[in-house]
Amino acid sequence: MAKTRLVHRCTDCGGVSPRWMGRCPSCGAWSTLVEEPELADPTGWACGQPLVPTSPVPIGQVDVESCGRRSTGISELDRVLGGGLVPGSVTLVGGEPGIGKSTLVLQALASMAEAGARALLVTAEESAPQVRMRADRLGTLAPELHLLADAVLPSVLAHIKVLRPDVVVVDSVQTLFDPDLGSVPGSVTQVRECAHRLVVAAKERSMSVVLVGHVTKEGSLAGPRVLEHVVDTVLAFEGDRHHALRLVRAVKHRFGSTEELGLFEMTDAGLIGVPDPSGLFLADRRPGVAGSVVVPTMEGHRPLLVEVQALVSPSTLAQPRRSAQGLDHGRLTLVLAVLGCRVDLGSANGALGSSDVHASAVGGVRVIEPGADVAVALALVSSISGRPVPGDLVAVGEVGLGGELRQAAQTPRRLAEAARLGFRRAVVPVSAPTPPPGMTLHRAATVTDAMGLTWGNGSC
Repeated sequence: MAKTRLVHRCTDCGGVSPRWMGRCPSCGAWSTLVEEPELADPTGWACGQPLVPTSPVPIGQVDVESCGRRSTGISELDRVLGGGLVPGSVTLVGGEPGIGKSTLVLQALASMAEAGARALLVTAEESAPQVRMRADRLGTLAPELHLLADAVLPSVLAHIKVLRPDVVVVDSVQTLFDPDLGSVPGSVTQVRECAHRLVVAAKERSMSVVLVGHVTKEGSLAGPRVLEHVVDTVLAFEGDRHHALRLVRAVKHRFGSTEELGLFEMTDAGLIGVPDPSGLFLADRRPGVAGSVVVPTMEGHRPLLVEVQALVSPSTLAQPRRSAQGLDHGRLTLVLAVLGCRVDLGSANGALGSSDVHASAVGGVRVIEPGADVAVALALVSSISGRPVPGDLVAVGEVGLGGELRQAAQTPRRLAEAARLGFRRAVVPVSAPTPPPGMTLHRAATVTDAMGLTWGNGSC
């Protein structure tokens, strides 16, 4: 049996230190070194076993026909993946507990199995009967979908060798472990080495591997940062468990763009793609209510219309509250500062600084781009004045520190989406391009101009 020694390994970069230090000597991160046993004389694949003996060839002669994508059968997921999973690729799906990661991969595996692919689901967290009950509820029982309830890596690799699946899902990589490594499941060594061995297996057998990963309380993927480096694609599965909306975006993607966004609605029958997210976000909107403005935002290449709401209320605190839900708190603070210093709100100027301010993006979506600044400013002014914004008007643009308005990226696509949903007017910066048919632009140079164009004058 190989001798072991204790080392201190960084959870961020995977660097090793012979003793504990407050700061990692490799990457400089603080309080990331944890004690773990390590094999003093590693053997097997870690000693440099080659994948497949190869020889250098001109890049133009490399065969790419065998790398055709395999559709997951879920259009919103395929949108993010650029068409589907690539043979030999490894994809990491991360998200908070209970957000629906297991449901998503089970639905995708069942769809691929029904299309003729041999699929294997390795459940290292749940028992086989638990997964079967979920499959019954979701209607995802497919003949070519195989289930393996095992958390021991050598056993999992042995079953993969016998079954020879086209696609493998491991739920989750943090619970998988190799007894030869001598550390507990979920440790830095276990996660890193198990992921490496699965990557080797994926490349050797040209099968697609999907790893489900946990996230920390800060929202980042648990385990060593090298886990994200060795995989080909990292998908972030996001959403508020109090809302039905779920979002899938690519944080890293070696085979396509990271600008696409997939949207799902969580139902009793599982995850259902949302082909018209703007309509979903605005379904319960009440026009004519003060403090409500619609903003056309961009999530990657996808335009979305989101309702921004603001409420300014009297405060009994020495330090008034500033609450931003689904919005960038820093941008909200900037807009409040501009309204206080650059805009004449009459008697409301003093009230704004001494009042509680609550601002939110409705529907569980996060709007953190500067293009929502004008909408937030108009929503705040609307709330404090009690004057609603016209129901057929949208606002888009960035607010500068001088109170000027600047054009947001991809404004034509934003306005086209607004016109499709029936909005006829838009408050935009002066430099905005020509509007789509049926829409009138109100070009404003400053926030004060935007207020005047919205309500007919700039006063409250």
